[in-house]
Amino acid sequence: MSVKRVLITGACGEIGQALVQGLAQQGNHQIVSADMVSLPESIKSLVAEHVQGDLINKIKIFYDYDFDVIFHLAAQSYVPVSWDDPWDTLENNIRAQANLLDGLAKLGATPRVVVIGSNEEYGLVRPEDLPLREDSPLRPNNPYAVSKVAQDMLGLSYFQSHKIPVLRVRPFNHIGPRQGESFVVPSFAKQIAMIEAGHQEPVIRVGNLAARRDFTDVRDVVRAYYLVVMHGQPGEVYNIGSGRSRSIQEILDCLVSYCRVAVRVEPDPARMRPSDTPEIRCDAHKLHAVTGWEPTIPLEQSLRDVLDDWRARITAQTAG
Repeated sequence: MSVKRVLITGACGEIGQALVQGLAQQGNHQIVSADMVSLPESIKSLVAEHVQGDLINKIKIFYDYDFDVIFHLAAQSYVPVSWDDPWDTLENNIRAQANLLDGLAKLGATPRVVVIGSNEEYGLVRPEDLPLREDSPLRPNNPYAVSKVAQDMLGLSYFQSHKIPVLRVRPFNHIGPRQGESFVVPSFAKQIAMIEAGHQEPVIRVGNLAARRDFTDVRDVVRAYYLVVMHGQPGEVYNIGSGRSRSIQEILDCLVSYCRVAVRVEPDPARMRPSDTPEIRCDAHKLHAVTGWEPTIPLEQSLRDVLDDWRARITAQTAG
């Protein structure tokens, strides 16, 4: 298919910025970004137009454009926050997408819409369920996961009822530069960068280190999004992941090995989740069969890039 005009909601987040950069490398795309905040300098030159506004209340402002593809990334994406205020996460994630799809249906517009789900949809995973396929049971065990199941099913329902060519993806854990410190890898990386800069005592505070997750570099993930748009079947859902699980302990050990000073590790009860699945592992054979996608960036490189990103941030903050 030919892709000319693209809308990316949530473009200012880590994934959104990576997607903008990835699409810009493909060339011949006019990218319109949308977010509640102003556009970061890192992608300003790559975006034709930026629309700033609340996707829940002002989503109608996008209906004046004729898009070939919409990547709907905008969402509250942090699980602990969803426990603090469940309704805020449910409203943010479900209502914005419902408004978007309903608006497209009323206009009779049929751009390809990529709906971003999550491996969290699979929820309470049993060992016999692994690796997780697209037809594995959905047992969401936190409010964020519930919101993602709802987004997933909303996408399917508008495909079935209004023939909007919705493509659904369920990315597993992603990591990469610019990710917020509320996630486990950047949390470790920031602490290490702060310790190295002398701004924190040499202690890394951690949550559950036994949990195993399937990590993929965000740059590989957004490449999968693009390939799904180009080759995926509307109405279908595709897992995105490496197919290998790593313990949080392994992640921590690797980051600590890059640390320039001696540190110690201490458990922090505040970092423990009310419910935590022991292992998550992806089966991405369906995606590979349709698009040929495979991850290309080694985990060790991703971790080093995250740590270097935080080192640069801390240096810039100190200089400022």
